[in-house]
Amino acid sequence: MVSKLKDLKNLSYQGGNLTPVYARYQMEHPVPKFELAEQELRPNTAYDLIHDELMLDGNARLNLATFVTTWMEPEAEKLMAETFDKNMIDKDEYPFTAMIEERCVNIVSRLFNAPSTGVGASAIGSSEAVMLAGMALKWRWRARMKAKGKPTDKPNIVMGNNVQVVWEKFARYWDVEPRYIEMEPDQYTITPKGVLDAVDENTIGVVAILGVTYTGGYEPIEAIHKALVRHNAATGHEIPMHIDAASGGFVAPFLQPELKWDFRLPLVKSINVSGHKYGLVYPGVGWVVWRAQEDLPEDLVFHVNYLGGDMPTFTLNFSRPGNQIVGQYYNFLRLGQDGYTRIMKGLQETAMYLSKNVEKMGPFKLISRGDTIPVFAFALKDSSRYSVFDLSDKLREQGWQVPAYTMSPKVDDLAVLRIVVREGFSRDLADMLLADLRKAIAYFESQTGHTVSKPAPHFAHI
Repeated sequence: MVSKLKDLKNLSYQGGNLTPVYARYQMEHPVPKFELAEQELRPNTAYDLIHDELMLDGNARLNLATFVTTWMEPEAEKLMAETFDKNMIDKDEYPFTAMIEERCVNIVSRLFNAPSTGVGASAIGSSEAVMLAGMALKWRWRARMKAKGKPTDKPNIVMGNNVQVVWEKFARYWDVEPRYIEMEPDQYTITPKGVLDAVDENTIGVVAILGVTYTGGYEPIEAIHKALVRHNAATGHEIPMHIDAASGGFVAPFLQPELKWDFRLPLVKSINVSGHKYGLVYPGVGWVVWRAQEDLPEDLVFHVNYLGGDMPTFTLNFSRPGNQIVGQYYNFLRLGQDGYTRIMKGLQETAMYLSKNVEKMGPFKLISRGDTIPVFAFALKDSSRYSVFDLSDKLREQGWQVPAYTMSPKVDDLAVLRIVVREGFSRDLADMLLADLRKAIAYFESQTGHTVSKPAPHFAHI
């Protein structure tokens, strides 16, 4: 009887209880939402309750706001499902999972042209990776200052005000002064001059971004490096660089292999990258790698043995599943250089196809074109009749999630839409998006007396 009535699933909300129609067949009482029920449920009932609510979420494949992977091959999903229960920290109990992690660190190190491979760690996304890299920068700066007999109470870190919020968190949590370089009109990355104006002997490092969140653009890393080399030589400072390659680290090596942004530049001491972005893994994995062992201070590494054997660890968390590491290794093994290159070229072509057709529509000006990472941003030439926020809301009616936001401070009078093209977003979907965008424009241009929508809370992190 129950199996025949599954078509009746339809949740209604009554106060603090979940009361599905099929409850009359499987449950005697409503289930509280905010406290534990007195009685247990059948597995299929608990599943149905949660499944039905999650149906109201947005479609992840139509989410053009997120950089995070929303599609993987079935074989990768199967491997990840098989390894949910393996605790990544317990390397003695799961030595082959630990070996796979070590292989991944070496692959990432070599991909970024490290002269000494295998110095790095997995992390829960780039956010944890950034924290680990920032700590290493501060510890190395403090050691240099102590060796010179100088005070160590005023460290600073130099970066653009276009950074992801985790860098602000690092500065606040670890008591480091953030020195932000402001963006300028038509200049949405930091510049060598801006960097040199901000650094001094207390600078623990300069952060440059390979794939800016706002626009997808690359910062001029090699030019900044050249300026810092000259500065260090003239002043005796030893200011290093960290590259935040969260978005571009798994793109540039395949699409722009000649671009010098990584360990080919001697002042680059550490790099973070998100495996769950263009590393093509579901959310929850990032990587941080260092140029050489001396760039990772030994006193930041802990050695534990209460799970059996000596396990050096440099993380902010402890227990976490090993399945994201397995998913990353699957992609490395499955795709190789050719596979990643093919996928990234396809995504870039789709992004540039979209940006070209958006520009042809007339109302828009492109801020970026998708020719770096497969991401581009665009603004309205005239926002007096309707805004990008109006367009974002209208597109959501068709299921599309296209974020609208203002740029970073000082250029925050510019409001843009941004599209992130990820694996699983086909040319066919791109055409559907363009058609719906044209319909949205036609709708607003046919309106009279429309009240133009204004920004939601500021997208910027500062």
